[in-house]
Amino acid sequence: MQQNRSIRLFKHGPAAEVRLFFLVLLCFGLMITDSGWRVLDPIRQATAVVLYPFQKAALWPRDVVAKFNDWSNIVAVAKQESEALQHQRIELAQISAHAAQMAAENIQLRRLLGIKNTAQTPSVAVEILYTAPNPLNQTMVLTKGSNHGIEPGMPVIGEGGVVGQIRRVTAMTSEAALITDEKVSIPAMVLRNGLRVIVFGSGQGGKLEVRYLSMDADIRVGDSLTTSGIGGIYPAGLSIGTVTSIEANSAEGFVRAIAEPSAHPERYRHFLVLLVPTDEVPGKDELDILAKAPTTKKYGKN
Repeated sequence: MQQNRSIRLFKHGPAAEVRLFFLVLLCFGLMITDSGWRVLDPIRQATAVVLYPFQKAALWPRDVVAKFNDWSNIVAVAKQESEALQHQRIELAQISAHAAQMAAENIQLRRLLGIKNTAQTPSVAVEILYTAPNPLNQTMVLTKGSNHGIEPGMPVIGEGGVVGQIRRVTAMTSEAALITDEKVSIPAMVLRNGLRVIVFGSGQGGKLEVRYLSMDADIRVGDSLTTSGIGGIYPAGLSIGTVTSIEANSAEGFVRAIAEPSAHPERYRHFLVLLVPTDEVPGKDELDILAKAPTTKKYGKN
């Protein structure tokens, strides 16, 4: 009987609603008490100390991912800044090179303007459009043609002197053969003594030839060659080149002089085309005949 009563007393405690009410009331009481007197701070601090290692362990993957993301962002930003700096350096180098090129072209144009002002012949300023890809083809294509009055046979001059002669013309462009082209020949004279000669292109870059000279012709290494004005195409006094060597051929009875051109078209882009009449341009055969005629010897002071 007593055992049954104990079991009943254990089973029949306060109702669940009553216990919940007392728990809620206890929680509110603790909250009010803690808010006023902070009585739960020791418990809260002890709990924080106990839970801290577990919190660090739980947050470690997040911290690792965050640090990796930060490092990746730093590397990406550094790479972007390095690329931007490299681009700026390239742009500055291009601007500097372009400015230097423009300054050099400005100087050349000023010199050409001076040549144009002193020349007695009307002229047209032209620019190289492109040069022949074959180095054996001594030609260049210019940016102006028949629409600007350019015709085949007209001379092309530059800062150093005679550059070449117009060979073919279209409405907007023209093709010029350089004086080193084997089909070009120019009536010339030795500046030192006035000896009249014919200068031929050798077909090789940087090389001219003065052919059919008599064995006793007064021409020397270092002599300057200029246009003689004979033929009416090349005005007199334009620089052609400088004699670099003399080659004698006793079997043929002639002397050949090798000269280096004064003008260097590979260094410049702008030239002048002299608008001279070309109705009576002497052909290469005519110049060959003239060159083979007996050369008048002229001697001057050394």
